[in-house]
Amino acid sequence: MNHEIRELAKRYHLSAISSGKFNPPEGLSNEAYLLELLRTETALRQENATKERIRQAKLPTYKGFEEFDTNFQRGVTTYQLEMLSKLEWLEQLFNLILIGPPGTGKTHIALAVGNKAVRAGYNVAFTTMDNLMHVLKTAEISTKSAARVRWIKKCDLLIVDELGYLPVSKIEANFFFSLISEIYERTSIVITSNKGFEGWAEVLGDAILVTALLDRLTHQCQVLQFTDQSYRFAHRKEIFSAEG
Repeated sequence: MNHEIRELAKRYHLSAISSGKFNPPEGLSNEAYLLELLRTETALRQENATKERIRQAKLPTYKGFEEFDTNFQRGVTTYQLEMLSKLEWLEQLFNLILIGPPGTGKTHIALAVGNKAVRAGYNVAFTTMDNLMHVLKTAEISTKSAARVRWIKKCDLLIVDELGYLPVSKIEANFFFSLISEIYERTSIVITSNKGFEGWAEVLGDAILVTALLDRLTHQCQVLQFTDQSYRFAHRKEIFSAEG
């Protein structure tokens, strides 16, 4: 392919040609050649868009539904996992709240939802509660935080991990409430917490605010309760055996 074609492809952002990834078979008619070019360009743009969504999601690791052990953790059934994995609830703007002790699979399910959704074309944002508070507090003085807040607000799915693990100030609680109030009618929200709803007032420091927050979150919401022991603890690796 000659130099002028490659330069024009760059100008008009036809990356299939400019990147050298378009290698059609010989002997194609003009129409077939154009169709092959457009198919290659479409596939490449979809691939790049998926990579960008994954980058923006900031999912810390890959977890899938197929890896979750429902025999060990009986807080969720195989049927429930199947329904969550279909992602139809995202289209209906349902929320998902996962409550239980550490190590019981809450974050695993949240990540499985996020990883499935981002690869299905949804815009996703993952954050711990602590990091979200930092981003919201610094959005007016940090361009990085401001950009993150803009992404969160345009996402189809927001995942907030570890609500309740660290104390939240009154100002942070108000920031959190304002964010949820702004996005809950257009964004599905997944929250994992080690505390039941009755403990959220202690975490956020304001019972009235929590009542209003839960009113928004639970309007359309699936709540899963986990009560079993930690999967990580039960399957821990040890330096030496008890018999030693």
